[in-house]
Amino acid sequence: MAQRTPIRRFLSAVPSKPKSGETQKEPPSESAAIPQADKSRRRRERQPQNSRQSAPPPQNQQQLRPPAERTAPSASELPLPDRASRRSRRQQAQPPESGRRPAQPEMFNLRQFPLGGTPNPGAQTSRSGVLPPGTGMDRNLNVTPMPANRASRTSRSASRQKASQPTVQLNPQNSVSVPARGPRKAPARRTEKSTSPLVYGLRLLILGVGIGVIAGTLLSMFDPASRYSGAVSSTESSQPQQEAAKEASTVAAVTAAPAFQLTAELTDLKTQLQALAAENADLTPAAFFADLDTGAYIDLNGSQALPAASTIKIPILVAFFEDVDAGKISLEETLTLREEDIAEGSGDMQYDNPGRSYTALETATKMITISDNTATNMLIKRLGGPEVLNQRFASWGLTETAIRNKLPDLEGTNTTSPKDLGNLMAQVSQGELVSLRNRDRLLGIMQRTENDSLLPKGLQKGATIAHKTGDIASMLGDAGIVDLPTGKRYIAAVMVKRPDNDERAKELIQQFSSKVYQYFSNPGGNS
Repeated sequence: MAQRTPIRRFLSAVPSKPKSGETQKEPPSESAAIPQADKSRRRRERQPQNSRQSAPPPQNQQQLRPPAERTAPSASELPLPDRASRRSRRQQAQPPESGRRPAQPEMFNLRQFPLGGTPNPGAQTSRSGVLPPGTGMDRNLNVTPMPANRASRTSRSASRQKASQPTVQLNPQNSVSVPARGPRKAPARRTEKSTSPLVYGLRLLILGVGIGVIAGTLLSMFDPASRYSGAVSSTESSQPQQEAAKEASTVAAVTAAPAFQLTAELTDLKTQLQALAAENADLTPAAFFADLDTGAYIDLNGSQALPAASTIKIPILVAFFEDVDAGKISLEETLTLREEDIAEGSGDMQYDNPGRSYTALETATKMITISDNTATNMLIKRLGGPEVLNQRFASWGLTETAIRNKLPDLEGTNTTSPKDLGNLMAQVSQGELVSLRNRDRLLGIMQRTENDSLLPKGLQKGATIAHKTGDIASMLGDAGIVDLPTGKRYIAAVMVKRPDNDERAKELIQQFSSKVYQYFSNPGGNS
């Protein structure tokens, strides 16, 4: 009975059977790939001829069957390892020469042979498996039998790997050839489509429309007018609210209050004033009165340029609050008294020592209420000097107003006219030059003027006046805004050129003020 070949030796060593009509192509020699095989071949050449020959093992029935009908042997059919037979075979393989080291068993990888195939023609079959003839690798290779279940698993796994593993064959020259793999195809890359500028433009358009809708919705939730009105009505508001009120007053002054315009001259009232002036032939009066509600006016030589005296302090005060609105100067700013600023005449700051400090608001208040000349000189310097102020006066439409000398200007080189002073007070009342907040401050300071011997003397109880007087030897004058108990408001500016300190000029100014007050306070007097 033929000796049964173990299943591991059968599965791992049987090469593939070539197809009919095809000759097996031997790949080119690659003897350098396995240097161990070359060493084995050289040893075999040195050994005797009889030691390299071994009888081919008998083939069992399992190998003679077609590959489709082959079955794995059962565990009972697998032969047990014969230790004595293996020892005898190793002894026979030793060379006859004494003292020579026996050849080492040649190692090879069982996975290099096709599994489950048909042995190649001319291959030798031994207990170590089916090997190509002449390789000498059938010696000293023992395979331990495996159980049936393990052999079956090995057969199944080998069949699954057969398709993916390349066939490795040993040629007679003991070289191994591996079929070269073809170039691996690179994975197809995803081509990105470039976005056209039209698509980008459409996206930006959609984004802009969305942002516009959101912004419009947010803006519609707020009412700027209500925020401004609420800030103005709060007298004890915080600093941000005060700033909002300041902006609101500026907007209201520009949009709500039209520019002051003269309409018709009150000829009958002008005739009465001319009659009073004729009684004093050596006095040269100039007067300008105007109703702020209707624009009716009286112009009696109102454009005549006369020495300004302290009335020049009115445009200086307006310029001060204009710079406060512009942020150029602060009400709490400190101004230091200098030796060159000290001026004689009216006021008490002339008695202070140089180096003393005052706030800007305090300095402006003393300039008006007590007509302090020293305070006036300090403000003229702080506001940029006479030339800068004169340019500003001209921008306001004041044609006859100019500063040419520091105060006290006893010679009368600083000039103005009743019409310039009247137009300036009208602009302040309408909020054209300063904000409503600073307009109220300005008029409040002028209401505290201590000298009330001129225009205030012609008013009756209940009327108030914000004014500033001017008094030098050659001129006496007074200008301001009068508020009647009826709510009417009018401009009054009177300047009288006189002989040296003539007191009749004071009486004439009082008579003019009384006539105009009676005319405007009478309900039918404004016809």
